[in-house]
Amino acid sequence: MLGSIAHVALVVREPTRTAELFRTLFECEIVSRRDADGHDETFVKLGDSWFVLVQADIERTRTGDHIAFKVSKETLEATARKLEMLKVEHIRARDSTSLYFFDYDNHVFELDTTDLNEELKSEA
Repeated sequence: MLGSIAHVALVVREPTRTAELFRTLFECEIVSRRDADGHDETFVKLGDSWFVLVQADIERTRTGDHIAFKVSKETLEATARKLEMLKVEHIRARDSTSLYFFDYDNHVFELDTTDLNEELKSEA
């Protein structure tokens, strides 16, 4: 049986820049280290999950793939204000109950104020 997600790896051009975006938006924990093989690693804790930001010089095409976090309405609104201040592209959706934003490498993140477990119960 599966446990919780151990971590999510995202390939980014500038791990420090991406980590700072998340710190500004969410005041999250960041850990930088060199692994046993000599690779620099940058970890960001978003919610209860660690994200490792792996450096590579690539261009990523934006798709509908995304990572969604459940948040309060207050967190969604505060994050929207920060995104506006930073001039980071974002989109409100579903009657403003969710907010999508894009990091510098076209990864898509969603902040969602709805309860998916409740929503899916009514579908069963």
